Formats: sequence, C-alpha cells, structure tokens
Amino acid sequence: MSEYRTEKSSQINRKSLTLFYQIYERKEIRDLGNRAKKATEMWDGVQPIADLPRRSRNLIDNMLCYLLFGSVISFVSPLLIPILTIAPAVNWFCAKAYRNWEYSHREHWTDIDSKLWYVQEKTADFAAAKDIRIYGMAGWFRQIFRDFSAKRLFWEKKMILRSFLSRIADLFVILLRDGAAYLLLIKMTLEGSITVDKFVLYFSAISMFASFIGNIMNEWNGIRAASLDVCDYRRYLDLEQPDGSGEAQAQDHLKTAPEITLDHVSFRYEESDKDTLHDISLTINPGEKVALVGLNGAGKTTLVKLLCGLYLPACGDIRINGISSRSFGREDYYRLFSPVFQDIQAGFFTLAEIVSGQIRNRTDSSAIQSAAGFDRAEECMRLAGLGERLDTLPHGIHTHLDKQLYEDGTELSGGELQKLMLARALCKNAPVLVLDEPTAALAPIAENQLYLQYRNMTQGKTSLFISHRLASTQFCDRILYLKDGTITEQGTHQELIALGGEYARLYELQSCWYQPGYAAETPQ
Repeated sequence: MSEYRTEKSSQINRKSLTLFYQIYERKEIRDLGNRAKKATEMWDGVQPIADLPRRSRNLIDNMLCYLLFGSVISFVSPLLIPILTIAPAVNWFCAKAYRNWEYSHREHWTDIDSKLWYVQEKTADFAAAKDIRIYGMAGWFRQIFRDFSAKRLFWEKKMILRSFLSRIADLFVILLRDGAAYLLLIKMTLEGSITVDKFVLYFSAISMFASFIGNIMNEWNGIRAASLDVCDYRRYLDLEQPDGSGEAQAQDHLKTAPEITLDHVSFRYEESDKDTLHDISLTINPGEKVALVGLNGAGKTTLVKLLCGLYLPACGDIRINGISSRSFGREDYYRLFSPVFQDIQAGFFTLAEIVSGQIRNRTDSSAIQSAAGFDRAEECMRLAGLGERLDTLPHGIHTHLDKQLYEDGTELSGGELQKLMLARALCKNAPVLVLDEPTAALAPIAENQLYLQYRNMTQGKTSLFISHRLASTQFCDRILYLKDGTITEQGTHQELIALGGEYARLYELQSCWYQPGYAAETPQ
C-alpha cells in the first residue's frame, strides 16, 4: 500500500512538472492541483486515494455479515430485516447531503489554505529574513495569518455544525430502530414465544446486525467522500495537454541558426478584455541579433513566451524555417530555445548540475557522460563571467548553491545568479538564444563585459534580446520597439535615432542622466 500511495503522489508531481505552462499558469488549475495533491496525502490517518480499495473491501465484509446475521434474525420476524435496513437510509441521506455541501464549497477553503501556506512559507524563507526585520514586517505577517486563519475557522465551524446535525439525525434514527427491535424481543419473551436463551441470541444478533448496517452506511459514505476527492485527482491528471502534430523534428533544425516568422500573431490573457499582442508580423533572419524594447506592459515577455512555446497564439502562426510550431511536439520544440528569463530559479543542486542539467553520477558510462557535461558547464560559466568566482570556491563547479541545506554550500549575488542562468542557456546550445533582461542585476563593468562577449555567445545562433536599457541594444542588427502590443518602430539604433520617434525620445531620457549637470538643472 505504501508503494501504491507513493506512485499516486508521483503521478501528481509529474503532471505538475509537465503540464502545459499556459494552462498551469491559471490559478484555478493550480488550486485543482492542490486539491488533487491532498487526495494523495495522509490526513488524520486517511489517504483518500488509498481509502477507496480499503473501504470497498470493508463494505464487502460487512455485506456478507449482514446476510449471515439477517438469516438468524429472520427466525424472530421477517419484518425486522426491512425495518432495521430501511431506517439507516435516513442517515445515508443526511451524510450524503453533508458531503455534497462540503464538495460544492471546497473552493473556498482551498483558496484560503493556499494563502495560509504561502504566508507560512514566506515567514520561514531565509531570503526574506532581512526585509522582515528591517521593515518591521513580522507584525504584518502575523496579522495576515490571523485574518486568513479566522476565515478558515469560519468555514471549519460551518463544516463541523453541518456534520454535527447529520450525526444528531443518525443518533435519533438509531434510538428508534434499536428501541423498536428490543421492545419486540421483550414482548415475545414475556408472551412465551421465545425462551430466555433465544432472547440472548436474538438480542446479540440484532445488535451485530445493526452494527453491520451502520458499517455498510459508513463505508459507503466514506467511499463516496473519497471518490469526490479522487474526482479532483482524476480531473487534474486528465487535463488536456495541447501538443503539436509531431510531424516536424527539432533535430533537423539544431545545427544551424533558424529563420523565425511570426505571421499575424495575436494573444490575449483570459482575464483581459483586450489583446496583449495584436497582429504581430515579423521575420527574424537566420543568425540575426534582434533587440526588443518598450515600456513595461508593452508585451515583450509575452512575445518571448509565445516564441518559446509556453503560450499558444490566439490567432496567427509562428514558423521555424517555414514550418509551423504546431507541427513540432511540444517537448521537442523546447529543444530549439535557450532562454534566460527575468525571474531566476536556480534550485539547490551543484553549480555544474544546474548549468548542465545532469545529475552527478559515479557509475561507469553515466560518470563519463556527466564528466563531459560538467566540462562543458564550466566552460560556459567562465564564458558568462563566473570564472573568478569559481576559482574561489573550494569545490569549484561541484559546490552546492544553497547554504541552508549544505554546510559547505555557497550563495550567489543577484548578478552572479544571472550569469549562472546565462551559462545554463549557453550550455544547452540551442539554435535560438533568448535573453530577457539578462543584465538587470549586473554592475556596469560586468554589463559591459557581457556586451563585449555577446557576439561570441550568439555566434551561429538566432538571438532575441530584451532590455530596458537602450544603450545596450546598439550591438544588435535590428531593434523592435513595442507599444500596446504592436511593433510601432524598427530599424538599427542609428536609424531609429534619426527617425526621432518614441525610441529616440526614450533613449534621450535615459542618456541625459549621464550628461554632466543634468540632475542639477532638472529641478529648475
């Protein structure tokens, strides 16, 4: 049974890890995933996903005992069997009504539970420890936790009250049912219809018969309650996974820089009433270095997610070397891209494992493969500007990243983490390199060094570079300026400056802060 529970928990984890990102991003889907996960967890000694077979076995056992003791009771009076059997139907309907209410309102406390867990995790997060102390956030966290706890307690009280009322009805029916049966036995004994020894036999049989009826109802209600939890489990596992036809193979496009075409592409988030990207038509030539700029909310990151296959266009098509992205299998399509996203997720593995995507293994062939991958990882880390940092670490590339889990681990600064993610993208060596604000946390000198190395990094690749610092886009072959989800200007840096449009005005606003005396003159 333990192996069964572990396997069911693993299925939920696998689904969460592979579920199409655009679907997984929706809050209601993540809430469903939390409920599905609870169906695989142990709560008060009960795991719903494993409770079904156990309760089913108990139900069969109690039904067999019901038939056995029912045959004994029939000698007293055949009417006792339907009376003792029908009465618990009231209990069954009460319990069913409670379970239906609980299931129909489960979204309320699922949402509250998620927020409670989030607050608890943040208060225990070492990365937030400095902010909590400096900004006096401890009281704020406690107040938020109390507020959510009060809301959870409100629903918990309603659940307990409804469960209590259903149990009261259950007790009342039991009193009527058993009382009538025992009065009948006493009456038959006083009339001489049955002897004292038979009275004791039938009394015990009725007691056991009633208990088996109660067990049948309890097991049936338990099966139904567990099945409702398992429904969430099944719904989550059965979520549709949009995928391409698989007719095209990424392997055919890995060796050379591809041409990327966006043909009248539009995209809109579900909660929005307008397109985030609208009718984008664009061709990125093989090996071209393209910069994507614009104000916050212009749609730059959304465009990157569409390009990488994390989103599907609402309209239009994305083509790689003339082949629709829908012709690739989704997992296969990911092989074409090496992205560095704004939000950094590094994990607690060694630096080499994070960059190479391989687990350190000391067994024969795996060890040889891992060693080759780690050599490549170190090369990419040094290319990304982490060489000096690696030389200071006692275990080099095999140093674990998280000091909270490993005594000899290390912590990297924000800029070093960005370099680590860049090294991971380089190590993947996909034909398309996508950098979303790769220098946001870098110091000016490190940023300049990255720009100097950029051409070497993108040699033989098609690359897309997103940045808010317009001075960093001058080494790109073409610059695209996004506004309100559309491309309003495009050209080289010099062409856009000469155009005198919004790009030129934004560049002037940024560059003027580097002009001597500008800050002193601005307030006047």
